Amino acid sequence: MPASTHNPFKAALGQPQAQIGLWLGLADAYSAELCATAGFDWLLVDGEHGPNDLRSTLAILQAIAAYPPHPVVRVPHGDAALIKQVLEIGAKTLLVPMVESAQQAREIVRAMKYPPAGIRGVGSGLARSSRWGGIPDYLAQANDGVCLLVQVETLAAMEQLDDIAAVVGVDGVFIGPSDLSASMGLLGQPSHPEVRSVVEQAIARILRAGKAPGVLAVEEAVARRYIELGARFVAVGVEATMLAAATRSLARRFKSPPEPDAPMANAAPTSSY
Repeated sequence: MPASTHNPFKAALGQPQAQIGLWLGLADAYSAELCATAGFDWLLVDGEHGPNDLRSTLAILQAIAAYPPHPVVRVPHGDAALIKQVLEIGAKTLLVPMVESAQQAREIVRAMKYPPAGIRGVGSGLARSSRWGGIPDYLAQANDGVCLLVQVETLAAMEQLDDIAAVVGVDGVFIGPSDLSASMGLLGQPSHPEVRSVVEQAIARILRAGKAPGVLAVEEAVARRYIELGARFVAVGVEATMLAAATRSLARRFKSPPEPDAPMANAAPTSSY
């Protein structure tokens, strides 16, 4: 199929069936390609907490381009210059963390789009996104092809959630349970019942605004509950933690400490040299 600006992930967000994703935090193109064969709908390339830079992100996008999952790139912050660069290397869907106001969301929307709708700089002839000028009418089509997911992950953001979700150009709102739990005084407890209650309410509020709710939930029962409530894009695992858990489990099975020997009665003292 010829390259185009069409964004199948963005189109799928409007459907009731949840898009199931996997988090990629290893910053490695080879492992990303392996994960691209697993059957997920989308893969999150993490540039906030994963050690990705522009070039490693590019390599991952290139590695998984031949496979069905749609790449979503999480940038470390909503800087307009960085957003422009990530779009230029071929990302169509961006996740921007720590969005806490409608005004912040509007500024990110503008960074995603070419004028007059936004402020994205025009240099597509140098960019992978346009196939170096190979996509006909790229500039006229690009605004419709990009997809913006904003991440709400604090109580302050939850207070502004309705206004954030109402921003035109925001396609989905992703709830970050880990930082949310920290802001609630429950650090390290993203599946705490109080955190889950806030997440569930947020899913309903985002749906009422006509936008797609998303969330990361690595506990299967929790993930299925969020999907049941209407979450449209759900990451159900993190490849780094999955690898860590599998390798540690394997090592434990073969390296468990032996049972200590029972003391021998009347044993002769060991000589020292």
